[in-house]
Amino acid sequence: MLMALLLDAANIIGGLLLALPILGRFPVVARITGPLARWQWLVGIVALVAGGYYLIVHLISGPHLFHFEVVGIAVGVILAWDRLTGKKPLVTAAASSGTTSSGAASSGTSSPGIGWPSAGSPPEHATATSPQTAPAPAPADLSGPALLIAVFGIIAIIVGIQGLFTPN
Repeated sequence: MLMALLLDAANIIGGLLLALPILGRFPVVARITGPLARWQWLVGIVALVAGGYYLIVHLISGPHLFHFEVVGIAVGVILAWDRLTGKKPLVTAAASSGTTSSGAASSGTSSPGIGWPSAGSPPEHATATSPQTAPAPAPADLSGPALLIAVFGIIAIIVGIQGLFTPN
C-alpha cells in the first residue's frame, strides 16, 4: 500500500517536473514545482525504487506487468539522469556554449538536471537598468527531445492520478 502510494506520488511529482517546460508557463504550477526542481534526483530515485519493486513483484508473482511501474521507472531514469551518468540530458547548444540565442551570456538559470530554464527565476535581462537594451527574445518553442520528455511528463501525471484510483 505504501509502495503503491510512493509510486503514484513519484509519477505525479516527477511528471510535473518533466512537464515543467510546458506547464511552467502557468504561475501556479511554477510556484509549486519551482522549489521541488532541486530535489528532482530524489524524486527520480523514489520512482526507480518503487517502480523496480513492483516490476520484480509483478514479474515473479504476476499477474502481469503494469504500465504504472514502466512509467515510474522511465520517470526515475530521466529525473536522475545527471546523477546516474554525470551528464545533463537536455542541454541546448546555446546553453552549452554559454550564450543565448541573442548572443548574450547565459545567466545559468537552468534547473539542476534537466537543462531547461527555471520557471521561477528571472531572465538575465530583467535586472538591466538601461532602457536602450535590446528587447528580450520570445521564449523558445519546444521541439525534439525536450518536447517529447515534456509530453511524457504530462502522461506520467495522468498515470499517477490513475494509479491513485486503481486498487493494487
